[in-house]
Amino acid sequence: MANALTKLIKDEDVEYVDIRFTDPRGKLQHVTVMADLVDEDFIEEGFMFDGSSIAGWKSIEASDMKLMLDIDSAYVDPFYAEKTVCVHCSVVEPDTGEAYERDPRGTAEKAEAYLVSSGIGDKFFCGPEAEFFLFDDVRFSNSMNKVGFEVDAADAAWNTGTEYEMGNMGHRPGVKGGYFPVNPTDGAMDLRSEMLSTMKRIGMKVDKHHHEVASCQHELGLIFDSLTKQADELQKYKYVIHNVAHAYGKSATFMPKPIAGDNGTGMHVNMSIWKDGKPLFAGDQYADLSEEALFFIGGILKHAKALNAFTNPSTNSYKRLIPGFEAPVLRAYSARNRSGCVRIPWTESPKAKRVEARFPDPSANPYLCFAALLMAGLDGIKNKIHPGDPSDKDLYDLPAEELAAIPTVCASLREALEELEKDHDFLIAGDVFTKDQIEGYMALKWDEVYAYEHTPHPVEYQLYYSC
Repeated sequence: MANALTKLIKDEDVEYVDIRFTDPRGKLQHVTVMADLVDEDFIEEGFMFDGSSIAGWKSIEASDMKLMLDIDSAYVDPFYAEKTVCVHCSVVEPDTGEAYERDPRGTAEKAEAYLVSSGIGDKFFCGPEAEFFLFDDVRFSNSMNKVGFEVDAADAAWNTGTEYEMGNMGHRPGVKGGYFPVNPTDGAMDLRSEMLSTMKRIGMKVDKHHHEVASCQHELGLIFDSLTKQADELQKYKYVIHNVAHAYGKSATFMPKPIAGDNGTGMHVNMSIWKDGKPLFAGDQYADLSEEALFFIGGILKHAKALNAFTNPSTNSYKRLIPGFEAPVLRAYSARNRSGCVRIPWTESPKAKRVEARFPDPSANPYLCFAALLMAGLDGIKNKIHPGDPSDKDLYDLPAEELAAIPTVCASLREALEELEKDHDFLIAGDVFTKDQIEGYMALKWDEVYAYEHTPHPVEYQLYYSC
């Protein structure tokens, strides 16, 4: 009996099936099998692979793991020469069939199940807004005697005086001047349109695209969906953007701060909980929120520093989260300004009532990021953690003494890992995350911290070489 995947393989005359999963850092991995092997038995039994080769997973003496295909996630890949269907997978233990505790996608699935078991709601919807940069040339070096990087793009603000063989047309966004100008100042219209059209062709729910504030910075719009599904969609979002950019001779990056002196890249995450087909966050309190929504915000603000380990998991993340600029570093909430960690977007419809976490960035593993945000919010609801009064003033125009009284998010990945070490009980409720998983994840991230902290920086030569 054919299922949706085997029917798709037959109808589309598919040659290969690309089996995809996500590692702890958030990188999409894959293995490709001949399509004629993928029958009902293959789907039911799963695909064995060596988990010891994935950083942060099993050691070599216990390396056997199994990929279980989510047939509802299948889509025809738009980039391969041979007709190929891609399928997202979760990872299970081969001997027990239980979810592997360090599998990010499995964590997302457990978070959704925990929401249902809590009785608070039955659906958690996420709407991430992941920005990215496009460059024409990217070079970097990290060796004993040479550390540095250089990026360039023809439409970058710094190229107003560059001589080109065909002339310099002069139309390009300035520093912090890239928000919404039409072409020819916005020269990436066709590229972004192809990205969005490609996403739509593979079944993704998308709605818009535009140039962002920084030079060479862009954003495409994903329509909200449930937690695990949306994490899958964000992985596809990155995949399409990387590959369409590559086809245009450009390089896309989701680094939070790839260049100095201009806006960094964020990933605002819009969130809402529903129960029995009704929005739980709509109510008659501040900004037409329900009490549950306020408690959800309270949980996010309380656990924000521990959340940073998942929502802002790179050393580069904290070059964006700098106090005194427009970055959402203050642990405050508001319906009006964008300078706090949490914003309540304006909407007329109760169905669209949602909470927006503004501090995450797209270097995050989406499965772990969304699951951690949900767990923090649920902890707020369960323990009735009220967020206090909203901050409707311009938070960066406050007197110094008032500003100092508002707590902030972490200032470094080191601090975020230290906070996660102290504050993770809310994550392991219901065995959604496990201590082993958190410890394994932290070990990976500590390696990144040490690599970063132990390497001399070019700015240090500028500051100290002649001291």
